[in-house]
Amino acid sequence: METRQDAVTGTIGCAAAAFGALAGIAVWLPYGRRGLSGAFEGATAPVVLLLGVLVMVLGGATAALAVFALVRRRRRPALGLLTALVAIAAFGYAFDVLAAPQALRDCGSPC
Repeated sequence: METRQDAVTGTIGCAAAAFGALAGIAVWLPYGRRGLSGAFEGATAPVVLLLGVLVMVLGGATAALAVFALVRRRRRPALGLLTALVAIAAFGYAFDVLAAPQALRDCGSPC
């Protein structure tokens, strides 16, 4: 049977994950806006939506939960969450989701 303290802790953990996901979207938004309309002749890049939002939402929620676990002094779950965060970041860099849009990198001085 759960106690009131367990319920409060779970609620705080869910709130931390939600705020982390929102923070991930806020961090991603400037890149996403440029990536959606920054391609050649205004063409959109759907990979920005498919992978970019996913990586930043999962990364933000994972980072918030890792900090929450560290604050509660739960080292093993925190280590697992930090490992998952590294894997999400590696996925983001491997698929070029966390880098600048290609059109902005290759543009040169006239842009």
